[in-house]
Amino acid sequence: MTDLSTRAGATPPAGPDDLKASAAAALLASNRRRRSIRRWIAIGTLPLALAALLFVGKILSMYAFAHQSITAYVADDYSGSEASARGQEFLNWFEPYKAPFNVGTALAGAEKLPEARAKLEESLDLATGLEVCTVRINLGLVLERMGDAARADGDGAGAAEFYGEALTITTETPEECNSEEAQEQSSDPDRDMQQSKEDLEDRLKQKQQNEQQPPPEEEQEPQPSEEKLEELEDKLEQGTQERDQQQGDDGGGSGTDKPW
Repeated sequence: MTDLSTRAGATPPAGPDDLKASAAAALLASNRRRRSIRRWIAIGTLPLALAALLFVGKILSMYAFAHQSITAYVADDYSGSEASARGQEFLNWFEPYKAPFNVGTALAGAEKLPEARAKLEESLDLATGLEVCTVRINLGLVLERMGDAARADGDGAGAAEFYGEALTITTETPEECNSEEAQEQSSDPDRDMQQSKEDLEDRLKQKQQNEQQPPPEEEQEPQPSEEKLEELEDKLEQGTQERDQQQGDDGGGSGTDKPW
């Protein structure tokens, strides 16, 4: 009986060396596949990793710029405060109202009132919920100071207009701004927000009323009475007679009259 393994064309059984080589090749192929998968995973997650780093960096820089802005403002370094606040405007995704609010507050400290007003109005457009409370108060204060400047320049009508705008901004503050939660979110927790709002409203009403009152009429000089007029006429007539008499005594000379 003939062994099947000895037939022509039959594959001889694999030896131990062949089995080891085959296993090594399979392991290398598996490692290549794993490396390829890891490489594609790394490429796919790279944008997420960069986004996460950007997110963390933005948060850290936001707090750093805010701290620098506040510190400079307290030290009356308004230009430094403005510069730090403008650093918050880059990629302003988180609490977007804060960057223009801090810039506007710094500009107000530097008496750049029109620019401060523009930034605070921008902040008010971006603010939501209780965020509007502090923005409205600061905007009202800036408008009040613009009214004071107009009044100092003699522009009473312009001053009254600014006071009216400030009063509108202040009185339209939501009722929720009188809550403890709003006070906790205030940019200046040491200042009573409700009291500041009420004081501002009282000042604005008084100032607006003062500017809208008509100016007092100029006092007219008292007119002389009829008796006084008659007395003056008598004196003038007497003086004329004396002058004519003196000229007659001098022979009608042409000399000039003496001053009265």
